[in-house]
Amino acid sequence: MICEKLAQGRGGPLGFYPGSAPLEVMAEDLQRRVIEVYEKTIGSVVGVSTVRVVDLLFAQAPVRGWGSGVLVDERGLVVTNSHVVEGFERITVSFHGGESAHAELVAADPQVDIAFLEVENPGYRPVRLGDSDRLRVGQFVIAIGNPFGQLLGGPSVTFGVISGLGRTLHVEGRIYENLIQTDAAVNPGNSGGPLMNLDGEMVGLTTAMIPFAQGIGFAIPVNEVKYALEQVRRYGRIRRPWIGVYGLDVNPAVAAQLGLPVQRGVLVVKVVPGGPAHSSGLRPGAVVLAVNGEPVSSVADLVSALRRAGVGSTVELSVFYRGATYRVRVEVEEAP
Repeated sequence: MICEKLAQGRGGPLGFYPGSAPLEVMAEDLQRRVIEVYEKTIGSVVGVSTVRVVDLLFAQAPVRGWGSGVLVDERGLVVTNSHVVEGFERITVSFHGGESAHAELVAADPQVDIAFLEVENPGYRPVRLGDSDRLRVGQFVIAIGNPFGQLLGGPSVTFGVISGLGRTLHVEGRIYENLIQTDAAVNPGNSGGPLMNLDGEMVGLTTAMIPFAQGIGFAIPVNEVKYALEQVRRYGRIRRPWIGVYGLDVNPAVAAQLGLPVQRGVLVVKVVPGGPAHSSGLRPGAVVLAVNGEPVSSVADLVSALRRAGVGSTVELSVFYRGATYRVRVEVEEAP
């Protein structure tokens, strides 16, 4: 499979081009790099086991869950998915060397599916955090985690490419924006594990899969994790600027498919009733073109602009709606 992906990826991020070297040599180099990344990362990857007690008709019974996490701080901060720990009463983290410890939930943001746990670090190094803004479709990535629960032998690894960027996913009534799509196999229990590049940097946090599709997994961009980590260190919680909209990246292909006269921006697909954007008159179908005069071409751009403005500020949106361009002033609030 590695040889097939390598052949498909010629001219990609690794700089492989036809005729540059024998395919066998390139495959061996790629295999070596995958092994090196795995061996340097597994000490940072943890298993997250959870327990809650539910009331049955005549008795109580424990309900157990399992996921993955990543050590991101030498003091013992572990990042995982919010849905891995949400609603559970007891959380235990297990390390690669066999150590396990009770973990406390420090902060969680279900809207982006990120949670932070605090645990006593037995001496493992935190993972290196990369830059998800530099990701490109076709780039090789590695998913590391604990699929199907706590299997003996430690975390497993799968290999693939970035299949898409800026994806919007609807799962159980929630909307997740700006996700990374990958064909690296993602199985139950992988949630909360790292998505790594070949330089040994974490570029995403694995978060979901589509059970009825073949080879489609998703991850939260690591820059979202880095922002949340900074908020936890500064405020003890994740403060997220919010105007109450969910959007979709507009590019020429999307514009042609939806019949939009604009080629770049963020298409508003949902406005939260009673939220700041709704109170300012913004409605689904509008395309946000700029924030405070700075053009935006993606949900990531919009989020970055709101973070620069900060909670409590007022931003001016340039919006295209029903054939005309308007300016809309919206207050930036802390996400509920």
